[in-house]
Amino acid sequence: MEKMFSIPISRRDFMKMTGLAAAGVLAVNTVGMPETVLAAPAGGGHGTIKYAGKEIPVLCSVDVCVAGGGPSGTAAAVMAARNGAKTLLIERGVALGGLAVLGCVYPFMDTHAPDSDTPYVAEVKKRLRKHGIEPFDGVTQQTWHNPETLALIYDEMCEEAGVEILYQTVLVDTVRSGHVIEACIVQTIAGLAAIRARTFIDSTGDAFLSRAAGVPFERGYEKTGNNQPLSFRFEMGGIDIDRLYQHVAVELQEDWCKSKPPYFEIAEAMHRKQRYKLEEFMAKGVESGEITQEEAEYMQAYTIIGKNGVMSMNCPEIPVKFSATDPVSYSKAVTYGRKMMHHIADYLIRHLPGFEKAFISREAAMLGARESWRIRGRHYLVEDDYHDQSRFSDAVCRTAWFIDAHGEKVSEKLPKGGFYEIPYGSLVTKEIENLIVTGRCISASFILQASMRIQPTCMSIGEAAGIAAAWGLSHRIAANEIKWDAIPAAKRSYVSAAKVKA
Repeated sequence: MEKMFSIPISRRDFMKMTGLAAAGVLAVNTVGMPETVLAAPAGGGHGTIKYAGKEIPVLCSVDVCVAGGGPSGTAAAVMAARNGAKTLLIERGVALGGLAVLGCVYPFMDTHAPDSDTPYVAEVKKRLRKHGIEPFDGVTQQTWHNPETLALIYDEMCEEAGVEILYQTVLVDTVRSGHVIEACIVQTIAGLAAIRARTFIDSTGDAFLSRAAGVPFERGYEKTGNNQPLSFRFEMGGIDIDRLYQHVAVELQEDWCKSKPPYFEIAEAMHRKQRYKLEEFMAKGVESGEITQEEAEYMQAYTIIGKNGVMSMNCPEIPVKFSATDPVSYSKAVTYGRKMMHHIADYLIRHLPGFEKAFISREAAMLGARESWRIRGRHYLVEDDYHDQSRFSDAVCRTAWFIDAHGEKVSEKLPKGGFYEIPYGSLVTKEIENLIVTGRCISASFILQASMRIQPTCMSIGEAAGIAAAWGLSHRIAANEIKWDAIPAAKRSYVSAAKVKA
């Protein structure tokens, strides 16, 4: 019988889900459950699962289910599959890459830590070159890329590894038995369905899978309760980059960004210690009433390699009164941020040389949440770990990106060559045995999270999670009991500096 993808459900049965799932009367072909590390979930081998008083179809049964196809989730899925695990990646959008693609957040910031590129990160950069994108400008150490190209690369990596992807699939809930997640409930284009897995990886960025499973969590700054400000990034096309460079770098003598076109960025941030030449320009807009003080506070833009005359606008920064963890406030932030976006764009078009013929060419498909929810896991990273340059025997990566908590605290950079490590213990919890968490919602304080949240670090965390998930399953070890440093060094993506010194 013809199959949808390679998951064990027929096209005819998949089509039936649309009309029958909500009614709870669907009878699909029997789906065999793989053996679990712990107790086999009740009802294994049945084609439906009871949820909220109804029967819904089991879409598939896999070894590893990754929720969220952002930088860390894609890395986790690829590495789990490469290490022999049957892997499914669920993504609520229509492209992988998360904020890097759907949120217009590029380029990748540099970790500032020596030798921080884990194999997966290095491979992504290599693949960018194969697609004609040279990621390095030779000056800033940032990884410049192109969102459409990056989305294609992630598709290619998943396809080559054998990762199944479910797009337009939204995580709804989990079904838990004791300390084990039996299944996650998702909303697909055809209706509600369940996905069974032996190990789940939460790469949602908002710790949604973890919270749904009852894992303890935090949100916002411990002192104020505020999240970091949201952003609503966008792209502007029709820019004369050479004229802009001439005005900012030559006429205004701004030397903050020392790279030259096609690698060029402009910026100003009134609340930072750094003084920018464009601050006066933005302040004039406030005086004239063309933009508000909120809109003038933060403005940044980067050229996009391969998209001539286009810049990624790292603004507006939406006021902190809007919350990344309150659905009503978040929704109001979208409307508020869009107004800010157009005000800023109009002002630049009217007054900034090089923008005379510019226009808004693209809005991000999601707000940029720098921080929302964070789990409380086996190990809890704190600010002192940054300043003390902490090392851990079970470290999965290293970083030295400065503490960049917008609106709260921005710290000095670590000394050249300095870094701290992120332990596997911050990726797992005491409560759930078959769960690994990746990305910006791992177990860390608000201030420490402001350092580890950048995309290369999140990618390395996801890479390690995928390796660990497959290792645990093949060795019958629960995910939260895996000893990362007990995995052979050749199979790990990162070996701790502490281990090396020992």
